[in-house]
Amino acid sequence: METVTRQRPPRSGTAGANLVLATAAFALTFWAWNLIGPLSRTYSEHLGLGPARTSLLVAVPVLVGSLGRIPVGVLTDRYGGRLMFTVLCFISIVPTLFVGLSQDSYGMLLFWGFLLGIAGTSFAVGIPFANAWYPPERRGFATGVFGAGMGGTALSAFLTPRLAEGLGVLTTHLLMCATLAAMGAVMWLFSRNPPEWRPRTEPALPRMAEALKMKSTWQMSLLYAVAFGGFVAFSTYLPTLLTTSYEFAQTEAGLRTAGFAVAAVIARPVGGILSDRIGPVKVCLVSFFGTCAFAVVLALHPPAEFPAGAAFVLIAISLGLGTGGVFALVAKLVEPSRVGTVTGLVGAAGGLGGYFPPLLMGVVYQATGAYTLGFVLLALVALAVGLYSVRAFRS
Repeated sequence: METVTRQRPPRSGTAGANLVLATAAFALTFWAWNLIGPLSRTYSEHLGLGPARTSLLVAVPVLVGSLGRIPVGVLTDRYGGRLMFTVLCFISIVPTLFVGLSQDSYGMLLFWGFLLGIAGTSFAVGIPFANAWYPPERRGFATGVFGAGMGGTALSAFLTPRLAEGLGVLTTHLLMCATLAAMGAVMWLFSRNPPEWRPRTEPALPRMAEALKMKSTWQMSLLYAVAFGGFVAFSTYLPTLLTTSYEFAQTEAGLRTAGFAVAAVIARPVGGILSDRIGPVKVCLVSFFGTCAFAVVLALHPPAEFPAGAAFVLIAISLGLGTGGVFALVAKLVEPSRVGTVTGLVGAAGGLGGYFPPLLMGVVYQATGAYTLGFVLLALVALAVGLYSVRAFRS
């Protein structure tokens, strides 16, 4: 009887329950991370910003959300996902609040937007957390389902402009602060670290150096910089692109951006499940070559609803499949005790992949009045990475 009591898992101590909690926390922190992008037109008109300054404002949260994944991944290996999710939810409240209070100052928006990137580091917590709850043959499924939490960007794109229009910008941010506090409490009270998880207590720098010596870390970083970086770039900059290039209202652009994000979110777990069945490399190749083809279509600046709308949805699906495929490949190539550190590095590369395109798009549009060159560059990069994947993972 005593043995049965000891082996009985604690509340929410099952893989499925913890995967759901982690996915929910990831979705909410990603919503917070993407609070500025959906309101870009509001800030642009209120502060009199040009395309380049607007794109900088939209892109700046991505920087910390990218680079911050490296130390957060290391800390997750040491302290576990339960504590790290809780801490990130509560810390993210501060920049969320001050972004709402800074709508009259471009400089303060940049500063607090930079720190808002902290919310985006939650990805480096959830991948090792979800990965360790499942056996190797189901880790593509686990990381794919967790990755669907990037649907927080869809929630932000759809709801943030409407909440700001109905309640005001500050009240919208206060509501997000309260939700983050509630999510932090839920993660602490109900989530559990995986039974097999053990903290890695050795110094962080040697662990990072160890991960950087692994060829697979650099390969996965390249692939994820295109797949996830492309998703982040579109999710943050698409509202601006649609309002400038296709002259949609901010709420209409938000609705279409939400559709883009939902398509990518649905495709991510599909990519993980397909990776378990046909192999992650094949999934990644479909992603990169598909992205190349649809970027070429968008470079031609087709009419708004069709074929442009269809091309945006298809490129979202392609990128979503790739994000699921890459981390299914990480789960196959990296032992579980190193996944947190490697995830931090690969996640940082993915985030950085999403940082530069909005800046480039803003400069290209300001210089040429069109986004053609930006889409051409995306097509070339996706094609090059696809061809590299064929060669690097031939076996």
